Amino acid sequence: MTPQSCERCASTVFAESLQCPVCSAPVGFHPPTLSFRVLDGETVEIDGRTWAACSNRDWRCNWLAPRDEPSAQCFSCRLTRRRPPSDETADLERLADAAVDKRRLLMQLRYLGLPITPYYEREGGLAFDLLAGTPSEPVMIGHANGVITIDLNETLDDRREGVRVRLGEAYRTMLGHFRHEIGHYYQGILVDSDAAWAECRALFGDERASYQDAIDRHYRFGAPEGWADSFISEYATMHPWEDFAECFAHYLHITATLATAARGGVTLDAERVSGHSDASVVPLEDYSAQPIDRMLDDWHWLSLLFNRVNRTMGKDDLYPFRISAPVAEKLAYVHRIVTRVAGS
Repeated sequence: MTPQSCERCASTVFAESLQCPVCSAPVGFHPPTLSFRVLDGETVEIDGRTWAACSNRDWRCNWLAPRDEPSAQCFSCRLTRRRPPSDETADLERLADAAVDKRRLLMQLRYLGLPITPYYEREGGLAFDLLAGTPSEPVMIGHANGVITIDLNETLDDRREGVRVRLGEAYRTMLGHFRHEIGHYYQGILVDSDAAWAECRALFGDERASYQDAIDRHYRFGAPEGWADSFISEYATMHPWEDFAECFAHYLHITATLATAARGGVTLDAERVSGHSDASVVPLEDYSAQPIDRMLDDWHWLSLLFNRVNRTMGKDDLYPFRISAPVAEKLAYVHRIVTRVAGS
């Protein structure tokens, strides 16, 4: 999720790095310590245990797998339940592209301390079906009983951007798909009591309402007038499930970007920030002990800066969304249930 240093030369390595960009040392991500380690050949000793490069390293996977376990695949790759056939080279390239975002998601979930139970350990555990749809057999992006399905065709920029424009969306990325769908998964795990469900329904609505009716209504009539006063996106207005998943995804967007900024030493000088008269804005890597107001205030000022930077480069806003007071309440709920389970 955030840049780290090469063990050998202290240069920056990134979430996608297979080797240090400066000294060329081969590196691999060690999930238990959330750190990149320099490999000695294809293995590295960590705390008395041998870890090896994932067997999918040729497909750009840079995670490590324990040598003493039966599978030569890393934890991230093992979570992929279904993938394209081995003779579909173009689809496998798209799989490799999508897997970069899947690993970024999983890194953040581990960083936040969220539980990840694989599908091969229990029914309803987390799994990914990463498949390329065809005109005769389309793939629907979604979540059901722990299984997240992603259409690999969305790794193609023209395809994804075409869908974004057609649906009138402000933002559509592969990482966004993963973060949204994982929200459905965690709603079923983190909302784990009658009291939690009562609070969830008070904020997001009753998820027991007909989903099919909601789909039909949304794609026939669109979002209601004034939707931005209560929802983070038009899609969030469709059904309480989608409202929760959208807010969960935005919680991940915000915490990941703030952590990256903090790790890079980004601060905003109060004297240089128009409209901000308090202390300088200093983002944090970890907001688990902070109230949501602190996180959202930091995000407000940082996102304004990032939007201006993007515009300077002729790009659209990095974060083209408005967080209204009702949306802030929903994000506060997500913050509470995430930090509660992470601290348990």
